[in-house]
This record gives sequence, C-alpha cells and structure tokens, in this order.
Amino acid sequence: MVDITQKQATQRTAIAQAVVKVSSMVTIDAIKKDAVPKGDVFSMSRAAGFLGVKKTADLLPDCHPLPVEHCSIEYEIDELDIIIKILVKTFYKTGVEVEAMHGASVVALNMYDMLKPIDKGVEIHNIKLLTKTGGKSDIKRA
Repeated sequence: MVDITQKQATQRTAIAQAVVKVSSMVTIDAIKKDAVPKGDVFSMSRAAGFLGVKKTADLLPDCHPLPVEHCSIEYEIDELDIIIKILVKTFYKTGVEVEAMHGASVVALNMYDMLKPIDKGVEIHNIKLLTKTGGKSDIKRA
C-alpha cells in the first residue's frame, strides 16, 4: 500500500454510478410492484451496496481500510435503464473513489442476481466515478 502516514486528514467525498439495463418493461414493472421472486430489488441492492463499500479494503489489496462516515444510494429509472448513484463520505487521509465504484458495482451485481430469474437480458454498464472532492484534486465528470 502507498504510505499515507504523512498526509493530512480532510473531508473526502465521491459519487459513482453504474447502470443496470433490463430487456423489458415487464421487468421494470415487476421491480416497481415489488413482484420480483427474490424480493425487494431496491432495498436488497442498497444493503448489498453498503456492504460493498465497507468491504472494499478486504477485497482490493491496495485499498486502505478507512472509516466510512456516510453512504447513500439512489436509483433512477430511465426507460429500460436503472441508474445507480452512490455517495460516500469520510474524513480521512485518502479518498473514497474506489469504495464508491465498488459499492456501485455490488449494487449492480445484486440487481443482476435478483433479476436473472425473470429477465435473461440484464446487463451492467458504465461503472464510473462521477465526482470526487478532497485531497490533492477535485474531479467532476459529466
């Protein structure tokens, strides 16, 4: 791991995104009506995302364990796309970009797992960092 002992702790935030694309409006309707056989897709995926954020350092060898002080996950449905946005905050010596992207990935994978029995065409797209603040530089992408 990179040596961060000399770095100053600052407020760090990151927002990441993933997109789950389903193949039919029938799938979107099942999600909205809480009629997916494996359960409430949004609630279960949110819980999985929180675990993904917290466990990032356990799975990625170069990531520092850090205190996650806030995490929120939002969903937006745009036709056949479910857009996942995840915000992670901490006050620490290193950023939370990887935690946010890892969390978004886990949310998307959980959705895939829950939806595969009713939709064989589910795809995961566009896992990416949207913004980061704190540290040496801020990043904001469209």
